[in-house]
Amino acid sequence: MKTILVTGYRAHELGIFNQKHKGIPYIRQAITNKLIPLLEEGLEWVITPGGYGVDLWACEAAIDLKPQYPQLKLSILTAFQNQEENWKEEKQAYYRDLLKQVDYYAAVSKAPYEGPWQFKARDELLLRKSDGIILVYDEDAGEGSPRFMKERALRKMQEEGYRYLAVTSEDIQSVADEESYLEME
Repeated sequence: MKTILVTGYRAHELGIFNQKHKGIPYIRQAITNKLIPLLEEGLEWVITPGGYGVDLWACEAAIDLKPQYPQLKLSILTAFQNQEENWKEEKQAYYRDLLKQVDYYAAVSKAPYEGPWQFKARDELLLRKSDGIILVYDEDAGEGSPRFMKERALRKMQEEGYRYLAVTSEDIQSVADEESYLEME
């Protein structure tokens, strides 16, 4: 596998409204835990749609792994131009800082937001350009925006052998439990 798509919940779907939330490092570590074995197998690219939430935390995870895995490159492919322009200033600054650290950035549609078709076109491109997906999604916790990506990825897995890796709430809880255990020692 050369390219992995990493995506999942938007921050607000998880009840996260700023970068200080204590759950973010656990989510980021759970993503890192999935990426490391893939990097050991020769992974070269992490691509993400760049939404505020799991997508950007995955970018942070990839950036943190670059010193150990210099072959790793990071790409954000958004659905449309200036997706962040309606975000709060703090989120825009965070996003712009991450953009400076990615190896490739592009918007699938060069226009501003026009309609849901832009998201569909973006998702089709992301699935076509990747060999597998790490999806942070847990149906048991209730449905959310990642449901549609999961359906498409599973269909591609059945048809083409696409690799599907899930990060569930249990994975994230395991990271949190391990962290609290280490703090107790």
